[in-house]
Amino acid sequence: MGRTRRIGLLLLASLIALFVLLPLVWMLSTAFKNDFEALSGRMNFLPQKPTLDNFVQGLSGELMNTPILRWIVNSLSVGIAGTAIVLLIDSMAAFALARLPDLPLRRTLLSMFIASLMIPSVLTFLPMYIEFNTLGLINTYQALILPATAGAFGVFLLYQFFVSFPKEIEEAARIDGVNKWKLYTRILLPSAVPIMMTLGIFTFMGIYNDFVWPLYATTSPEMRTITAGIAMMATGSYTQSYGKLMAMTTIAALPVLILFIAGQRSFVKAITSSGVK
Repeated sequence: MGRTRRIGLLLLASLIALFVLLPLVWMLSTAFKNDFEALSGRMNFLPQKPTLDNFVQGLSGELMNTPILRWIVNSLSVGIAGTAIVLLIDSMAAFALARLPDLPLRRTLLSMFIASLMIPSVLTFLPMYIEFNTLGLINTYQALILPATAGAFGVFLLYQFFVSFPKEIEEAARIDGVNKWKLYTRILLPSAVPIMMTLGIFTFMGIYNDFVWPLYATTSPEMRTITAGIAMMATGSYTQSYGKLMAMTTIAALPVLILFIAGQRSFVKAITSSGVK
């Protein structure tokens, strides 16, 4: 019975993996097809006449008004800057809530952070757009970075780690003359590296893959991110150019894929970690 169950679970996992990977395989296959073959409607995963023209034209800027490399640089810059600020602000907020018992209204602030997780982001979209428009920040890098520079999820995630940190280590550090800032920077943060990397991966992927806000917060082609740029291509001159669209989508997915593979070990370690070494 145990063996039968394992085989059944393996088949189920394989079926789920097939459904997950099928769109990715189709995207990659279409990226190497010319427009005629991509529009033929045939379910062939292997291109009959593979071509690199879609990638060459996109990366060389031959596609009209589509600065792909500039969009990728924008997405990477915004993602890296936003992630760095999130890690700094969220870790400091979590440290204050977890390790500073004399912080005024500490429990109230924590409850507010948790309650904010239940607010759909779509409800804050219009007020945020009006605010940035009033400040004259639309179509700027500030408009792309600032909305993602702090998040209640990161605060709550790091709070759970900091609050479970052994008090004996903190008390020993205080006896040695360690102040609050050094406790935060030299003891707690080094211990939270796997969780920080996990939060960084999720944050970067969220910022990099964000579509709606960059689409409305940018008005010029040079300021668009890769997601907003490809969306404009899909509704513009390249509506029927499936090969070019899939090639640009493949290029756009590579940074996130590389990041996830590189940080997979830290991600698994953070999920499976049950204590502080």
